[in-house]
Amino acid sequence: MALSEIARLLGAAPPSIDALVTAPAAVDSREVVPGGLFAATVGARADGHDFAAKAVADGAVAVLGSRPLDVPCVVVDDVEAALGKLASEVLSRIAPTVVALTGSVGKTTTKDLLAQVLEPDAPTVATDRSFNNELGLPLTVLRADAATRYLVLEMGAGRKGDLTYLTAIAPPRIGLVLNVGAAHLTTMGGGLAEVAAVKGELVEALPTDGFALLNADDPYVMGMLGRTRAQIILYGTAAGAEIRAEDVVLDARARPSFTLRTPYGSARVTLGLVGAHQVANALAAAAAATTLGLPLEVIAARLSGAARRSPGRMEVRERPDGVTVIDDAYNANPESMRAGLLALKAMAGARRTVAVLGEMTGQASLARDRHVVIGRLVAELGIDILIAVGEAGAIAEGASGVTVHRVPDRAAACAAVEDLVLPGDVVFVKASSEIGLQGAL
Repeated sequence: MALSEIARLLGAAPPSIDALVTAPAAVDSREVVPGGLFAATVGARADGHDFAAKAVADGAVAVLGSRPLDVPCVVVDDVEAALGKLASEVLSRIAPTVVALTGSVGKTTTKDLLAQVLEPDAPTVATDRSFNNELGLPLTVLRADAATRYLVLEMGAGRKGDLTYLTAIAPPRIGLVLNVGAAHLTTMGGGLAEVAAVKGELVEALPTDGFALLNADDPYVMGMLGRTRAQIILYGTAAGAEIRAEDVVLDARARPSFTLRTPYGSARVTLGLVGAHQVANALAAAAAATTLGLPLEVIAARLSGAARRSPGRMEVRERPDGVTVIDDAYNANPESMRAGLLALKAMAGARRTVAVLGEMTGQASLARDRHVVIGRLVAELGIDILIAVGEAGAIAEGASGVTVHRVPDRAAACAAVEDLVLPGDVVFVKASSEIGLQGAL
């Protein structure tokens, strides 16, 4: 699109020059590509307008900003809203099949799996990392072009109305709801019913000729059956699920395999990802791919060959000293903490286990109780050493009989691990992203 056309669309004054924007937009000046547009957003720690000149020098055609600059600039009142409007317009012109997914846990892994199933078939654009909010989703849409056939969008929600806003920008034809868990409780109202109400906005946005893919194993997701006009397809381990997993087993590295059963037959899937919880993520991806018409044997083979793409999610590293590190510290809530600890125990076998756990934020008034429950799970699983970081003291309170070390921060946690671990140990690291434990070891 020409800059002049972008300005007209956004109700802005014409920029100082007119030129074609031929590449995606970016909000990080380090990720600008020649021919793209740099969106100058103002955050808590940095003002994108300060990096505008560098972005243009690195090849950006112009800047989308909220104040005039000494470089070509389309000036708008609200950069975030302008990106959304621009993305909506671009999407209306290219019309790919939009697959949207949401849930309290597993969004990014499911999105990565589905992208790897679809990419060999046709041009596919999927959310990068976890860019799933009011800025990240438009940026993903603006990476698509006329050749794009599948647009796989991870949609995050922190409060009521978030998914309504995102689905207005990118109306999905296929909507996946993975689960409802204890994430963002502080902003969603304090309970799982409130989380379900927010997550259900996705299925409400689906058209009558669309498809709602719902997790049959989650009662809160099943409560959304009456909230959509779309055709409903159930996936899970429940008997009524059309896309089902049976005969689940874990290998010595805690990698699951299972029989994938669909209305079109069955096939064996052997995942390269760690943890039994990955079966649900793979089933969700399989449900979407089946709905899109891919053959069963192709889906099974591509799921089996899929790799972990996003960092900080069950990322396994073998250190030179013989210590295995499982980095799952991108984010945390009670459901993902439980899944990760179970995977730690399954992977370790007879080896010694060390859990480095930080706070799970956003748990509202039940924060202490939910941390204590995680501590009890640590004890029940027989984890050998617990390193409780920062405000995670309630986890330590629940871990009766476990050797516990309380440390104040990331640096102290790293020092404690180096003092305590032995060759052959398996170390699991998890906390909410604000705690900063990702990549610590």
